[in-house]
Amino acid sequence: MSKTFTAEEVSQHNTRDDLWIIYNNKVYDVTQYLDEHPGGEEVILDCGGDDSTEPFDDIGHSEDAHEILAGLCIGELSGGLKKKTKDAGASGSGSSDSTLPLAGLAASGVGFPTQ
Repeated sequence: MSKTFTAEEVSQHNTRDDLWIIYNNKVYDVTQYLDEHPGGEEVILDCGGDDSTEPFDDIGHSEDAHEILAGLCIGELSGGLKKKTKDAGASGSGSSDSTLPLAGLAASGVGFPTQ
């Protein structure tokens, strides 16, 4: 039986001395691999305690890298990924939803003083 971790639990492991990542809904302890990572430790530290699926896949890692990662697996993610609140406004989806009521008022002419 595999151990399961929540995204909140993983997020607490985000330092050089205790570093976990999520990749494809599995949890990996990459602490001991930092010094060996050919791309440098900084790129892994940037993903520490968070989902690194997209950054890992974007780089195009080799089959050997996938095998190394598999050896670092400590369990599976349960409950899904946590929502990133800081990205909501940047994507534009949050801002368009909040302006819909104002757009309706503007179209009706209600609530806007004329000058």
